[in-house]
Amino acid sequence: MFVDEAKIHVKAGDGGAGCVSFRREKYIPKGGPDGGDGGDGGSVIFVSDPNKNTLLDFAGRHHWLAQRGQSGMGKKMYGKGGEDLIVPVPPGTMVFDIDKDMLIADLDQPEKRVVIAKGGHGGRGNWHFKSSTNQTPRYAEPGTEGGERNLRLELKLIADVGLVGLPNAGKSTLLSVISVARPKIADNPFTTMTPQLGIAGLSGERRIVIADIPGLIEGAQHGAGLGHAFLKHIERTKIIVHMLDLYPMDGSKPADNYRKIRGELEAFSPELAQKHELIAANKIDLASDDEALDELMNALPEKEILAISGASHQGLDQLLGTLWEALHPQREE
Repeated sequence: MFVDEAKIHVKAGDGGAGCVSFRREKYIPKGGPDGGDGGDGGSVIFVSDPNKNTLLDFAGRHHWLAQRGQSGMGKKMYGKGGEDLIVPVPPGTMVFDIDKDMLIADLDQPEKRVVIAKGGHGGRGNWHFKSSTNQTPRYAEPGTEGGERNLRLELKLIADVGLVGLPNAGKSTLLSVISVARPKIADNPFTTMTPQLGIAGLSGERRIVIADIPGLIEGAQHGAGLGHAFLKHIERTKIIVHMLDLYPMDGSKPADNYRKIRGELEAFSPELAQKHELIAANKIDLASDDEALDELMNALPEKEILAISGASHQGLDQLLGTLWEALHPQREE
């Protein structure tokens, strides 16, 4: 199950109370104060875990509480500090404080650590308060409260390349043959119901992370279809690949379909529409001649168009090579 939004409550541990204690030993009837300090409370720390790609862990658990510090003891013994609560989240998780309506953390890199709620400080024991005028202080500080927040978590997947296109354009098939991802593939319009991540392997240990989102339809930015809810997952990508079916079953023109998807991207985010893009003209294996491909190229002369087939694997090496060069131009010099 894919979950990309969640609301939770986090509470760091309170600090332990300082101790009121006096030294009591044989032959020392009037020992001075020796109450120890309380331990600090544990903090709530988010860590981006590359093995996670969903916020599913937060769907059934809304309260996250770190351990409180223990109270101080006699003989100036400190209370044990509370353990930090380490919360793994998928890379790409954005953390918003609901009450302040602000972004407080963006875990946009693997293994990134952010203290979300700071543990409270332990209170000082009574020995701290001994003075020339008060030799037997009977006061110790309580610990301070740990931080507390109501949070909204939003996941934006981190990938190098985002695949966009109309339903049944062949995105799932492409992802299945160029990466270790194995998305469900069928002929119904919305086979891909949630974003899929795949890692394409090239020679020399080179890797490209690719995100496939549910197929877009016209009006997606207004909530039509499935893809509108997932457009945010390609906002972090460096390149957009437009998957076009060269032979749409509804008889539509591939160039018109490109313009529809392009319009949806522009309406959703002007920045998204400015990303480097290329067109993958799919199902070239069905062609008896170059008429459909030539028509597409003539209709979009300024666009970079590669002819491919996810089914027969034609043109896939060229596609991956072109993507790698676009992602790492300096490495190819």
